[in-house]
Amino acid sequence: MSDTQVPIVEEDYKREHIILLDFGAQYSQLIARRIRALQVYCEILPFYTPLEEIKAKNPKGIILSGGPASVLEPDSPRCDEGVFYLGVPVLGICYGMQLTAYLLGGKVDKQTDREYGRVEMETDFCTLLKNMDQKTPVWMSHTFQVFEPPQGFTKVAQTNTCPVAAMMCEEKRIFGVQFHPEVTHTPQGTEVFKNFLFDICGCRGDWKMSSYVQEAIASIRRQAKDKNVLLGLSGGVDSAVAAALLYQAIGQQLTCVFVDHGLLRHKEREEVEAVFRPRLGENLVVVDASERFLEKLAGVADPETKRKIIGGEFIQVFGEAARQVGKLDFLAQGTIYPDVIESGGGAAAVIKSHHNVGGLPKDLPFCGVIEPLRYLFKDEVRALGEELDLPHDMVWRQPFPGPGLAIRIIGDVTEEKLEIVRLTDAILRQEIANHKLTDVASQYFTVLTGLRSVGVMGDERSYDYTVALRVVNTNDFMTADWVHLPYEVLDVISRRIVNEVRHVNRVVYDVTSKPPASIEWE
Repeated sequence: MSDTQVPIVEEDYKREHIILLDFGAQYSQLIARRIRALQVYCEILPFYTPLEEIKAKNPKGIILSGGPASVLEPDSPRCDEGVFYLGVPVLGICYGMQLTAYLLGGKVDKQTDREYGRVEMETDFCTLLKNMDQKTPVWMSHTFQVFEPPQGFTKVAQTNTCPVAAMMCEEKRIFGVQFHPEVTHTPQGTEVFKNFLFDICGCRGDWKMSSYVQEAIASIRRQAKDKNVLLGLSGGVDSAVAAALLYQAIGQQLTCVFVDHGLLRHKEREEVEAVFRPRLGENLVVVDASERFLEKLAGVADPETKRKIIGGEFIQVFGEAARQVGKLDFLAQGTIYPDVIESGGGAAAVIKSHHNVGGLPKDLPFCGVIEPLRYLFKDEVRALGEELDLPHDMVWRQPFPGPGLAIRIIGDVTEEKLEIVRLTDAILRQEIANHKLTDVASQYFTVLTGLRSVGVMGDERSYDYTVALRVVNTNDFMTADWVHLPYEVLDVISRRIVNEVRHVNRVVYDVTSKPPASIEWE
């Protein structure tokens, strides 16, 4: 975060909370989301966070995440050992358990056979594993494991190949599990979190969206005071909810700028204006910058380069719009927690950069950034939208990336390719709605793959593009499964696309879950 950013401070609206130290685990966000689902606020911090900073936050408990490293390597990620002596409960998960054992004098070593997937675990009765069956399936993913717990620790679970599947020192309130309680493949994993949060940490469970609204509004008012705020409004869920929250907090101090970068879905600009013009009046400024963006993107194929070009140009357009309206104090953004983490805000590697994460160029005239959704997951943003009485269709609108259709085109971006994606995407959305499948599909769109293949259309040889359909179901967008659309629905969609959209002669269906794939292709 740059020095000029002034995000909504999480301390302003959380009460009791848990700190999750991230060691690069692919499931860190999922752990945090599971805890928040139990109405306890959870904040993700990198493993190298100084002990004094952790202590100053006064957490009710600390969780050490999993990670891909081995604790036996000299350069493996390690937190400050002082976390075990702060007097608050600690729970290590997978790598976090191994690190706990290693730092406190236990024995960790490589096992003979790597344990991966669902296995049956036998539990002993204890506070951490209360309400779990004595024999219960759990999800394992490890090569190294604890063979001997540290002195004072008791083994409380085991599998056929893992002698210490869970351990605890009730006196010191330090616990560890080798399995992953956060994934759905561990059916009773929620019990682990419930026991840790409520029985061990003594949490009350007061993280509720209704209380968040009032506290977030108060925080926005403290930051903005009598200053003006400029928000980039895309019409997507995040920016719409941010706009509603900001407007409720500061009213006419808010100006929203909608930038048509030429990378929007079919008739999206018209839909956005129809929804927001009655609410914002003259405080909704529409800028048509489509030609400008397309010129900048000409010939660019690399997805990260495309994102950076679009993000940089987006900021420049905001700067110009701000100068025209004369409101130069704060820039507001709809940044949400997964954006921050995926852009390198934690210990994990950067998955993709987000155009609204990372601060402002020094030459822009804003004095700071307000990010009212920065610590919320997507489903929490939707809950906030409902709390703010936004239209249901807006709150549950299809997620749409900031770079727009540019990252749904593999390769360089042209107007012809954009039109192909717009029309095929519209057909997919129409048929999902026509067949009443919107409740089983969380996100769905088309991708112009960049592949061209031979076909026959009207007795003539064709050599045209292949379009991929992406339809997934998810609760939190941290993980996602592809939707098993009925064959007859796929048939209708495929025939319509090939018949109605020029330069497409082949349609394929993406049957990959997240992980290992991301939801978007770029």
